[in-house]
Amino acid sequence: MTYYNGKDLARNFRTVRKNTIQIAQDIPEDKYGFRASPGSRTVAETLRHIAAQSGWQHQLHHVDKKSAMGFADFGAYMQKMGAFEASLSSKADIVKALESEGNHFAAYLDGISDQTLAETVSFPPPIEPSQKTRFEMLLSVKEHEMHHRAQLMVLQRMIGQVPHLTKAREQMQAAAAGQK
Repeated sequence: MTYYNGKDLARNFRTVRKNTIQIAQDIPEDKYGFRASPGSRTVAETLRHIAAQSGWQHQLHHVDKKSAMGFADFGAYMQKMGAFEASLSSKADIVKALESEGNHFAAYLDGISDQTLAETVSFPPPIEPSQKTRFEMLLSVKEHEMHHRAQLMVLQRMIGQVPHLTKAREQMQAAAAGQK
C-alpha cells in the first residue's frame, strides 16, 4: 500500500506553487490583462484566483474544522475569497500573495495529522459524493492549481513566451541527445 501524508501534501503543493510563482514572475505586468477569449479569465484574474483558493480550504479544515458544509457555508467562503482576489491590484501584490498564501497553506499541510486527513466532511443533496475525506479535499487544492497553471502556460504561448518548464525539458532533451 502506498502511504501519502501531510508532509507529502505539503512538499508537492510547494513544488506546484513554486512553478506557478515562476509563471507569475515570467509574464510581464503589461500582459496581465490578456485573456484568451471573451468570458475567460485574464492572466491576472487567474493568478488572483490561484492565490486565494487555498484560503477557504484552510479556513474550512483548520480554523472552522467543519465536518459538514452547506451551500451557505460555501457561499460565505467564496465571498471571502472574492474579496481577497479583488484586493490584489498589481503584479507585485499577486506574486506576494502567491508566496505568502502558499507558504501559509503548505505549513498547515506539513503539520496535519493522518487522523485529521482521514476525517470526512459531508455535503447536502444533490452533491455527490455526499462526503469526502479531508485528504481528498486538501489534495484538490493542488489539482485545482495545476488545472489553472496549465491555462496560464497556454496563455504564455499566446503572448509569445515559452513556459519555463517547457524550456527546462527541451534543454534536458537537447543535452541527452548531445550525449548519444
